[in-house]
Amino acid sequence: MTSQTTTVHAPGTTAGPGSTVTVPRQLQLAAAWTSFMCLYIYVDVLGLYKPGAVAGILEGTVHTFEITQTFFAGALAASAVPIMMILLSTTLAPRANRWTNVIVATLLIPWMAFNLSGGEWLLYYGLGFALELVILLWIVRTSWRWRVTSAVPSLKR
Repeated sequence: MTSQTTTVHAPGTTAGPGSTVTVPRQLQLAAAWTSFMCLYIYVDVLGLYKPGAVAGILEGTVHTFEITQTFFAGALAASAVPIMMILLSTTLAPRANRWTNVIVATLLIPWMAFNLSGGEWLLYYGLGFALELVILLWIVRTSWRWRVTSAVPSLKR
């Protein structure tokens, strides 16, 4: 199987004017998942500066959740999914890669929207969700439009 690529014009490279760089679809998706994770982490870290956040943590709560081993395991599992997608986007076979990206990004959309459920700081968390949503929708669209072809053109899919 072959994978689709995007050709990017790279003026000023050592190959001369008009040269192009081909970016494999797998690398594009890994970059998108990396960008998503940066936003995901950054929204949480900056949220610690919200008045009362540290006091709540010191009292043993995050938002309305009690800080327990179960809470930490759930948080780790939730963040492990997009982290693993960085790796999987570069290692899965193209057909499996396409569907895994479509499914995981689609399932993460309502999960990320959950951050808005607290009703506090809607501008901040709303902007964070909007930016994450743009990336997740790009992943879904890019993966959905990825036409995986057989390495041998005469073979049917």
